[in-house]
Amino acid sequence: MSDNQTIVVVAKPEKSVLAAFFLTFLFGPLGLLYASIGGGIFMIIVAIMLGAVTLGLGFLITWPVAIIWGVLAASASKRKPSASQ
Repeated sequence: MSDNQTIVVVAKPEKSVLAAFFLTFLFGPLGLLYASIGGGIFMIIVAIMLGAVTLGLGFLITWPVAIIWGVLAASASKRKPSASQ
């Protein structure tokens, strides 16, 4: 019996916090797709639904939320994962 183990490392590129801020600042929930694809899709759906119900005023809520979410998601991609085995 051999003790050979294969270690697979999945490398994801780090996201720029500055780029995430500017993309979400300019494009709102659509810009969130840069930092978080799932979060971007979710916020686009929420923004459309809330915008339709509030005659567009919902974007005053969803836009800043998208900016904060984008910056947090980009900064989370820069954190080093802890080595656990």
